[in-house]
Formats: sequence, structure tokens, C-alpha cells
Amino acid sequence: MRHIDWYKDFVDLKYKPSKTDVVCLFRFEPSDKVSVVEAAGRIASESSAGTWTTLTKLPKTIKKVMATSFEIDGNFAKVAYPIEIWEPGNISQLLSGIAGNIFGMKALENLRLVDVSLPVQYTKHFRGPEFGIEGIRRILKVRKRPITGAVAKPKIGWSAEEHATIAYETWIGGFDLVKDDENLTSTQFNKFEQRVKLCAKMRDKAEKESGERKSALINITGETNQMTKRAKILHDFGFEYAMIDVVTVGMSALQTLREVCHDHNLAIHAHRAMHAAFDRNPRHGISMLFLAKICRLIGVDQLHIGTVIGKLVGTRHDVLDIKNAITSQNNKRFGSLNQNWNNIKPVFPVSSGGIHPGIIPDVLKIMGNNIVLLVSGGIHGHPNGTRDGARAAIQSIEASMQSIPLYQYARSHKELGAALAKWGRLRPQ
Repeated sequence: MRHIDWYKDFVDLKYKPSKTDVVCLFRFEPSDKVSVVEAAGRIASESSAGTWTTLTKLPKTIKKVMATSFEIDGNFAKVAYPIEIWEPGNISQLLSGIAGNIFGMKALENLRLVDVSLPVQYTKHFRGPEFGIEGIRRILKVRKRPITGAVAKPKIGWSAEEHATIAYETWIGGFDLVKDDENLTSTQFNKFEQRVKLCAKMRDKAEKESGERKSALINITGETNQMTKRAKILHDFGFEYAMIDVVTVGMSALQTLREVCHDHNLAIHAHRAMHAAFDRNPRHGISMLFLAKICRLIGVDQLHIGTVIGKLVGTRHDVLDIKNAITSQNNKRFGSLNQNWNNIKPVFPVSSGGIHPGIIPDVLKIMGNNIVLLVSGGIHGHPNGTRDGARAAIQSIEASMQSIPLYQYARSHKELGAALAKWGRLRPQ
């Protein structure tokens, strides 16, 4: 049969990536009658300069813009992309290539973008985090222990006045942060502007009474111009953060808000709502590892990564891989790719989802103390209310950092004792 396609031209198992190539690791499953080599070639072709058939005329630059599948190992393939095909600073264009049409190809039953290695020539066009881990610790004046925070639960339904009151109880119980959840923005019963105003008032009261720094992660998620306006409101009321649902707003909007937050001296707290739509199926989609690296590149300061033992999916290996990718300066993980971050600051990992005082030591044993620990239902569900719930969580952290068994510490700390009486060491499902 006459040769009508050129997919295998995009495969070269002898190719050695240059230091300027963007390199991606894919997991793929070919459809029936499609060979492994052809499938790997189709991935490189469709994500760069190829099409379904040979062409009569080609540009002189074709060899400079073709991606190359250069390593195939079982269901995994590495693809190198020349730096020339990527617009500097345009993350959406990158996603349109390496995470675009290729996911719809009939020649593949499943495809998963596992990881990416970005060269300095690409990363240098991005700011990365404004503050990072050390900057956040300086803002909140917390040196060694985990940063603590809580969502007002239930996550939606409170009025602005009730929300601010819960925030006060959380702060006065010893927590550093209060947080909106992913689906709370501005509702008829809880307007954004009113919530900001009342939380600022309660923050000032809590700081005066406690002598500690207090702040809030208030959700500005919305249309891009609306987010810009909301970021300014947060700045005007003296808050240090803006919270953004980074997956649902999209990476272009996040890039824009990174600049806006820079202008207002705001840190970005990144909630990952909707990530599991991309990454939960291990055979298809986009890994949270990749999403996390993109968020670091653009410049969030805090990012949810899971707990391992909480209510949300995420294996120990996956969660720690993500933690390493957003906190290390040069990471290499088993089965994944090198990434040199150079001057891009580390992101503060956020552990959340089903945490309560009884399992805090387990979380810290896995994650370490350099995390933002969100304990929400696990303080608001305390038998004696939010304030005692926050105190119980702080006491659990103290016990862990002092290597004192939890039940032993609870003998002299009644708030922790009450929490253990309700939940014990339960791991929520």
C-alpha cells in the first residue's frame, strides 16, 4: 500500500534531547491494529507539527519544529519538543500542544500526561511564587510548626456575619488562617464584599486579643475582571492572600491574577477543585504532579496536595511526589523527569480533607512540619465548639512536635481529650 502517513517520522530511538527541549513523559495504550511505535509517533506528531497524511509541501523549518518520541518503555514514552515551537510565557499554548488534541485521538485507547521537564529557556519567562514558604512564614510570624487553617463548615450556607463569627472563634482558638471553600464566592446570603469587611473586623479583634498574626484565604474565583476587582478589595482591607480555584478559572486567568496579586502584594492560595476530573484515572488524563508543577511555574504560594490518610484520593507515593516537586529546587523522582527550578521559589504544600486532631500526628509523620495544615470539620465538629476544636488541633501538633503520645498528652489537655473521645484515630473515607 502506498505510504500516506508520516507518524513514524516522529520517532527516533537514538535521539538525545537537547538542554533546551521540553520533555514529556506519557503513559499510552494503543487502539487495536495500531503498533506501539506508531502510537508513540502519533503522540509526538499531533502535539507538534504533524497531521494525518503526508503533505505535498513542507516549510523549511519542519525539522526544527517536529517533536520526537525518543524513548519507549512498555506503556510509557518520552517525547522531546524543540523550544522553538513554544511562545515565551504562554502556558495556555503549551497546554494546547502537550495536553491538547492528543487526548482525542482514536488511535489511543488511553493517554496520560505523567510529567514534564521544562528547560531554563522556558521557565525564565515566569515569576514563580511571590513569597513561597519562607515568605509566608515571615508574614504569619510562624517559624517551625505547621501553618494552621480551617474552612467554615458547612462550606456554604452561612451568612457573612455568621462566617465572620466562626472565623473569630477559629482564630482565637489559636489558628493562623480561616478559609473559604471552593464553591463559596459571592452569594445572595454571603456577599464577597460584606464577608471581607466583617472578617477584617474580626481579624483585628483576634489579633489584638491574642497578640498573634491572623489572616484569611478569601475566595476571589470568578470572571477574570471580577477577580481583579476582588483582589484589590482584599488588599484594601489589609489581607495578605487571595484564594483562587486555579483549575476551574484556567491557567491563563491564573497568569493574569499572578500579576494582579504582585501589584497588590498578595500571596496566592491555590485550591485544586476539579483536578480529579483530570487525574483520578491512572490510565488517562493529566497527573496532579504536572498540574502542580505548572502552578509553581506560574506562581502560586500555597497549593493543596492531599493528605494520604484523609478523605480524598491520593497515594502516599503520589502525594509525596507532588510535595517534592513543589518544594525542592532540583527534583528527580522514580519513573519521572528531572526539573531544575533555578530561582523559582518553593510552594507551601497544603494538606487538607478529613483531618482531625486524632490523625494530625500521622499526617505530620508523612508530610513533615513544613506544611499548611487545614483542619476544618475536625475543629468545628468538636463537642465543645470551634474554639476548643482549634485548641485541640494545636495541642495535637504540640504533642507530635514533642514526640509525646497523643493520649498521654490528652490527659493534661482537655480539649484534645474531648476530640479523641469523639473521633479517636478515625481515618475518614
